[in-house]
Amino acid sequence: MKLAEGVIAQWKQMQEQLRSRLVVCPFAGLPRWVAGADIAFSPDGATAVAAAVVYDRECGRIVESQSACVPLVYPYVPTYLSFREAPALLAAIGKLKTPWEVICFDGQGYAHPRRCGLATHMGVTLDRPAIGVGKSRLIGTFAEPGLSAGEASALMDGAEQIGWVLRTRTGVKPIFVSLGHRMDLESAKRIVVACGGRYRIPEPTRQADILTKHYRAG
Repeated sequence: MKLAEGVIAQWKQMQEQLRSRLVVCPFAGLPRWVAGADIAFSPDGATAVAAAVVYDRECGRIVESQSACVPLVYPYVPTYLSFREAPALLAAIGKLKTPWEVICFDGQGYAHPRRCGLATHMGVTLDRPAIGVGKSRLIGTFAEPGLSAGEASALMDGAEQIGWVLRTRTGVKPIFVSLGHRMDLESAKRIVVACGGRYRIPEPTRQADILTKHYRAG
C-alpha cells in the first residue's frame, strides 16, 4: 500500500482547511444521547471495521449500534490517521438512526500538531459536536493529575492548552481529552466525566471498541 506522490501535501492542506472551519464554543448542559465511534483492522490489514453506538447517558446503556467494513486505501501515516479511518467511520455513523447530540472518538481532536486530529476531522466533516478521547498522548506536556477519579491537569503545547489529562478512575492511568468541534475544553471534560462508568475509558468509545473486536472476529 503506497502513497502517490504529493498525497501528504494534499492531506496537510485538507487538515488546514478543516482546522479553519473548527468551531470552539461551550456545549450547554449535559447531553443524554452520546455517540461513540471506534475502528479496528482485519488481520490481513486490508479492511477497516468501524463501529458506532449511541449511549443513553441517563439510563447508562447502549440503545443502538451499527458497523461498517470498508477496504483500506491508505497506509498508516503518523498525524494523518484520519484519512485512513474516515471512510469506515463515516459509513458506520451514517447508519445510526437514533438522534445523538455529541460524538466521542477514540483518538485526538485539537491535541494534534495541526490541531486537526481524528475527532476534529470527523466533527468538522459532520458539522456536529465532537470530542477526542485518546488512550495515549500524541503531543504536549503535562503534570500528572491527582490519583482520584475526576482529577485533571492541563495538556500543554508551549503556552497553549490543547487538552486535558483526565483520571477517570482512582489509581488508573489517565486518558487524554480534547475538543473536536462545536465544543470547548471545559465542556469536553465535563461530558467525558459524565459518560464514565466502571472502566478507564468512557462508555461510548469503550462499547464501540468492544464491538469492533466482535465484528472483526466474526
